[in-house]
Amino acid sequence: MHPTKKFRPLILAIAMALPLVSSPNLLADESSIFSQMATAQPVWAKHGMVASQETLASRTGIEILKQGGNAVDAAVAVAFSLAVTLPRAGNIGGGGFMLVHIAKENKTIAIDYREMAPSKANKDIFLDENGDAVEKLSREHGLAVGVPGTVMGMSLALEKYGTMTLKQVTAPAIEMAQEGISVTPDLAQSLAGLKRRMSQWPTTAAIFYKADGSDYQVDDVLKQPELAHSLSLIAQKGTKGFYEGETATKIVKAVQDAGGIMTLDDLKQYKVVERKPVRGEYRGYEVVSMPPPSSGGVHIIEMLNVLQQFPIDKLGQNTAQTIHLMTETMKRAYADRSEYLGDPDFYNVPVKALTSKDYAQKIASQISMDKITPSTDIKPGKLAPYESDQTTHFSVVDKWGNAVSNTYTLNFSYGSGLVAKGTGILLNNEMDDFSAKAGVPNGYGLVGGDANAVEGNKRPLSSMSPTIVMKDGKPFLVTGSPGGSRIITTTLQIIMNVIDHGLNIAEASNAARIHHQWLPDELRVESSLNRDTISLLEAKGHKVKVQSAMGSTQSIMVNEQGIFGSSDPRHAGSEAIGY
Repeated sequence: MHPTKKFRPLILAIAMALPLVSSPNLLADESSIFSQMATAQPVWAKHGMVASQETLASRTGIEILKQGGNAVDAAVAVAFSLAVTLPRAGNIGGGGFMLVHIAKENKTIAIDYREMAPSKANKDIFLDENGDAVEKLSREHGLAVGVPGTVMGMSLALEKYGTMTLKQVTAPAIEMAQEGISVTPDLAQSLAGLKRRMSQWPTTAAIFYKADGSDYQVDDVLKQPELAHSLSLIAQKGTKGFYEGETATKIVKAVQDAGGIMTLDDLKQYKVVERKPVRGEYRGYEVVSMPPPSSGGVHIIEMLNVLQQFPIDKLGQNTAQTIHLMTETMKRAYADRSEYLGDPDFYNVPVKALTSKDYAQKIASQISMDKITPSTDIKPGKLAPYESDQTTHFSVVDKWGNAVSNTYTLNFSYGSGLVAKGTGILLNNEMDDFSAKAGVPNGYGLVGGDANAVEGNKRPLSSMSPTIVMKDGKPFLVTGSPGGSRIITTTLQIIMNVIDHGLNIAEASNAARIHHQWLPDELRVESSLNRDTISLLEAKGHKVKVQSAMGSTQSIMVNEQGIFGSSDPRHAGSEAIGY
């Protein structure tokens, strides 16, 4: 049976239930839901909402909510489904971060299921005999694979905060993997574009390309029976179905055959860590985000603390003056990020100092309203490896007020590209997020030097920033994004667009984005930013570069009028669905 057949009643029901924002019959008082001033309209729902980067996964989550599951049940179902339907970033062979808010107990938990370095890893693992970093070793090699955390993270979240079983929430993913999914334009394009890297692994080529070596075309059916088997073992045996036994043996063999050092004991000893979220206050709202080894939450709060010193609302959304202040703030936060952030289990990260209001006031006092401070004058730091933007984020809110903000990844698109033979599981290349060699500039992302050096059992630094903004103690905004080092600034702008500029969540998601990460000293902007604004920024000394679109936010806003969702229009195939 084709996978969409089983879901057709669900899809039709959702389609019938979803209000058209242009319909005059939506509610008696439509103007209270959808402003006539708005230039983009969000999706409205009464009971619950799922926003993810892939339609079938979003619909799976909604079906779980309609069956009586809570936000955590739906989130775990979405995560497993994305491993099938969005294989470039959705995964069970990678890791990430989940922020869970439990309404009944009014508590928010940060679940760190980031990959860990194999126990035998060391700081020189990616260096050649001359002491130079070798990119291929950390990107397309067995050494690139970190110990995956996704299965353990999802299992822990479900067991502690969900209401359903692994068997229930993995069932849709297993069916889609077994019966096949229709290849979307987005999936066809990404597989064709990465054919060289993917096809170097015969086990990968056998799944993602046809038997004659040709590409899958739009509407072809892609079946992943080996992945269905691996998911079934998880459904039957829990985490032991992944971290021990058949699947674990196959993963370790694949990694070692590819030159890696991961062992069965590394998998067996993997642990998820529950951490206290970082918290900040911005104009009367509480911002709750991911702590280290994510660098995102700390620096979102650091930047908001600085920007709170300025009348951003009066200066206007995406005006040259507002962007100037944001850029100068970003530079300083990313300079700090280069030096102070790493795995808190190995390195003492000064979270309290970086997120203090006093520190923010000192930073604000250094910012001129009329001219830039060159990055070289801010603070010397250490450049480090490129952070891929091929991550994926999803957000879930249920009718009880529980919320989940989750970002997870394989690092590069399709990770290392290596599928462990017999498992259907794409393995990450997350080891590339460590600093291969401290202090060596390469012109890309900013990840710490010694704080983020490779070490056995250590978690690499990340920019992933699942975030929940609270209003009166309840989730108001649930958001996050992929985008590598640009995740932090993308999430910052969603928050500012809503709080400072009063945009609805669709307008906030659609607005042009900017990014500065201290080094290289350039202000990256999207092509939709006004040309006159760019000229005004250049007059202040900014080196502006128009580059590719940033992020793929999946956001939900909750207020007394209902639940509003928006999937970023920058990527095809995303969908926010409510009921």
